[in-house]
Amino acid sequence: MLKDIKVIFMGTPEFSTDVLKMLIANTKVIGVITQPDKLVGRKKELVFSPVKKIALENNIKVFQPVKIRNEYEDILAMKPDIIITAAYGQIIPKAILDFPKYGCINVHGSLLPKLRGGAPIQHAIIDGYKKTGITIMYMDVGMDSGDIISQEEIEILETDTYKSLHDKLKVLGSSLLLKTLPSIINGTNSRIKQNPNEITFGYNIKREEELLNFNDTKENLYNKIRGLNEEPGSYFLLDNKIIKVYASEKVEDLSFNNKENGEIVLVDKKSFSIKTKNGLLKILEIKPEGKNKMPVANFLNGNKNLLGKIVNEGVIYER
Repeated sequence: MLKDIKVIFMGTPEFSTDVLKMLIANTKVIGVITQPDKLVGRKKELVFSPVKKIALENNIKVFQPVKIRNEYEDILAMKPDIIITAAYGQIIPKAILDFPKYGCINVHGSLLPKLRGGAPIQHAIIDGYKKTGITIMYMDVGMDSGDIISQEEIEILETDTYKSLHDKLKVLGSSLLLKTLPSIINGTNSRIKQNPNEITFGYNIKREEELLNFNDTKENLYNKIRGLNEEPGSYFLLDNKIIKVYASEKVEDLSFNNKENGEIVLVDKKSFSIKTKNGLLKILEIKPEGKNKMPVANFLNGNKNLLGKIVNEGVIYER
């Protein structure tokens, strides 16, 4: 039955790729909509999205509207039975939402109504959630506000980073959609309204939010480092240079309470520890400005006098 269903898929980043591959294997994908190509790096090389690469490998027609709200007639002309999105990156206009007979379906990386928005995986870790998951939902004109069809949850481990949780959810999104699609097509699916009292948001991370504020707790700092690893990476300033942080460890040590928050109070052969609001945060893996990612042990070889330095000195934190 699914093999006869004409699907247009909308997605852009790596998160979308498993869903597209599953749809290619099980349905009739007639078109792919993805964000325009980008110029990347110092050489300004033109880079295709991960979704576009898969579409071209499978000889599927690709649309790349700059603003889909103004450029959708060619999409509707293909007469899809259903439109499925996963991390596309633009607001879909009502003219598209109302067109397919089986509706527009979204694969979202959280347990809605928790964490609506473009960065639900990052925020699940940063905000200290113990579990998250995938929601298959009908799209409407609001942001991730449509009716829920199905959900599946997973535990967030203390060791999870954005990358590890992203990869788990990418696989889960594909498998849950495959299990859910038959009920959408035959009309036996659930349609559950979202509880407005349970809504939280996972908006896209702003540059200023990547800064580590050592007036915060070690737990919150640890979560932020995990939630922004591997991209874009959290950071602090040391001697007015950006130090991105990719791995850390919470230290239960209150003997430095007389020290200033943000002060480097311990240095050993493999790490240095920074005073936080309620203890120490041991820094294990970093990327100094202009250099490659490295263990802190390598950084210490050329930086011998860290003890007593204050990170983010002169930074005024938002209140």
